[in-house]
Amino acid sequence: MKNSAKKAPRETVAAPAPVRETGSRSHKFHVGQAVYFTAGTMGRPGASGSYKIVKLLPSEGDEHQYRIKSPGEAFERVAKESQLDRDR
Repeated sequence: MKNSAKKAPRETVAAPAPVRETGSRSHKFHVGQAVYFTAGTMGRPGASGSYKIVKLLPSEGDEHQYRIKSPGEAFERVAKESQLDRDR
């Protein structure tokens, strides 16, 4: 004799949505924006000046970081938000 019991339909469960931090603030500057970089006490004194934001980086502690580039330099730097101001 055949098994005449019907199988219950399988329920599909959607994966939970990714959790986003609602308390974190966003970056103050955006990619392509001109900024003024002030080198810290350990940095080269000549490093201060005008730069452009190349990339937004994740926070380090409570402070956002940025990859910045000066037109007069062949390399990029990483700067904390506290080291940057709107370009003068």
